[in-house]
Amino acid sequence: MSYRSAHEELTAARARAWVSTALRGDFHGVHHPLGFVCLPLERTGGDGVCLHLWSRRLPGAGSTTSQIHCHSWDLVSHVLYGQVRNVHAVVTDTPAAEATHQVFEVVSGDDGDRISPTPRTVRHSTGLVEVFGAGDTYTLPADSFHSSVVPEGGEAATIALGSGRTGSRDLSLGPLGAPGHHVARRPLDDGERALAVQLVLTHLGGP
Repeated sequence: MSYRSAHEELTAARARAWVSTALRGDFHGVHHPLGFVCLPLERTGGDGVCLHLWSRRLPGAGSTTSQIHCHSWDLVSHVLYGQVRNVHAVVTDTPAAEATHQVFEVVSGDDGDRISPTPRTVRHSTGLVEVFGAGDTYTLPADSFHSSVVPEGGEAATIALGSGRTGSRDLSLGPLGAPGHHVARRPLDDGERALAVQLVLTHLGGP
């Protein structure tokens, strides 16, 4: 279940079968502050493979900053089912007196996320909006501000492959002047984990 094997399955259009097998393994999940449930399937060094699930039956945790963020890793995302909009953000550095948001660095660890304000203040506007459906695969380079949006009440799942880029940081736009803080990620309990697997397999036509 390595990053390489997952990437090979995606490019060979065998993602649905691969996911159905992977979900029968041993893994844990969390309610993610970006609005989805995250099921980490593999992490080796700077590479990782996760399943992201949006469902009204398993809501993600609320964000303390905003949904607009950028990754420290290059993303390859494959939509298993549903619709996902990749909304690019045009971020412009602006003096604090004219800014609308502050840039926060997010450092994730076993105990959650340490969110720290940086001196950088910005304004932002909506850029390109890409719409992807089941079977589509898209990429996003590290350091690109964006948000992932699923239609309200919609059900969707993606396989997200991340490959770390040296020197990049995980960042999020948040309120001006907000203090640094720590956010614990709530793990899925056994019932939620079973429900997550059931939802994905049902959408994929599995048992």
